[in-house]
Amino acid sequence: MKDFNFYAPTEIVFGRQAEEQVAQLVRKYNGNKVLLHFGGQSAKKSGLLDKMMALLDAEGIAFVCLGGVVPNPRLSLVKEGIRLCREQGVDFILAVGGGSVIDSAKAIGYGVGYEGEPWDFWAGKAVPKSCLPIGAVLTIPAAGSEMSNSCVITNDANNDKRGFNNNLCRCKFCIMNPVRTFTLPPYQTAAGATDIMMHTMERYFTMYDDMTLTDAIAEALLRTVKESALEVMKNPEDYRNRAQIMWAGSLSHNDLMECGTAKDFATHKLEHELSAMFDVTHGAGLAALWGSWARFVMPGHESRFARFAVNVMGVENDFTDRKRTAEKGIEAVERFFRLLGMPTSIHELLGRDITDEEIEEMARRASHDGQMTLGNICVLQREDMVSIYRMAR
Repeated sequence: MKDFNFYAPTEIVFGRQAEEQVAQLVRKYNGNKVLLHFGGQSAKKSGLLDKMMALLDAEGIAFVCLGGVVPNPRLSLVKEGIRLCREQGVDFILAVGGGSVIDSAKAIGYGVGYEGEPWDFWAGKAVPKSCLPIGAVLTIPAAGSEMSNSCVITNDANNDKRGFNNNLCRCKFCIMNPVRTFTLPPYQTAAGATDIMMHTMERYFTMYDDMTLTDAIAEALLRTVKESALEVMKNPEDYRNRAQIMWAGSLSHNDLMECGTAKDFATHKLEHELSAMFDVTHGAGLAALWGSWARFVMPGHESRFARFAVNVMGVENDFTDRKRTAEKGIEAVERFFRLLGMPTSIHELLGRDITDEEIEEMARRASHDGQMTLGNICVLQREDMVSIYRMAR
């Protein structure tokens, strides 16, 4: 078992009327001038944005708005947010949306007190000394950014997509009302469930496999999301299962699932290059890659994959052949992804064949020109990354 620290300071307000408390929560965390940050038209069309404005107004809290966040959030909008916060004297950021909006808010929060280029943090050239306090009103359960210390940004000047972790950016609070997820399109629901499961699986498949309690929690979360995702695909207004997915999204990425274990995240980092190059939906990209990653790293770790197959995917244990049980588990995951409408290859994801040149470029970027390895259960060199992309093509 690995020694660990667990830090999860975000206050969660969960339920059907949770957003009614937004103004009081902003006040609680000393917000007086708020940047109301959001994505496209859905926050406006649903009436949620107007409601947030009205609640802040009623409490006498001033605010300015900045919309336009897109999936794989862009550095250019982050810079606009930094400029707006400085000009308007903003002291609190309220993110209304999913992981992309929350990550964009975190990046703005880092940049307001930093005089250099904000990309310095993602490039490893600087470490933030401060971050504006951030609250979230979650509308898309997927990324888990509402309770994590992670922030993923795409530099639209060069299509470089990178993650950066620091506890300064953890949200002060997050409001979660599962009703707000009823209108999510099926594809977005499926991609979100995939991302949630992957956050857990990339902590489950590591070199540390002797923390029984953490493993059992992870297995229960994965089974729950698997079952709930299929239910909400049939009935989008199934409150119970929407709620379970929403809470699972936070638990999957608040570091609980790596207590006593570790994390791998090779599939995530490989997918970052896929979505940076082709601007695909993150969860769909993960589904397209995971089976190939699993088959590549499984040799030598058959017992771990067999346990997952039996305890999560319901595969019958073939005690005479752990490898075959493990393989059936990988196949079961891919069948589940297909049931959700997710791709299980890059060709399915893009609708075309990927070229050798594109594969080499993604591996070059993922490995930082061969200077960085990925993974924990199996350390991946640049040539291994090429192999996995080719297997997934």
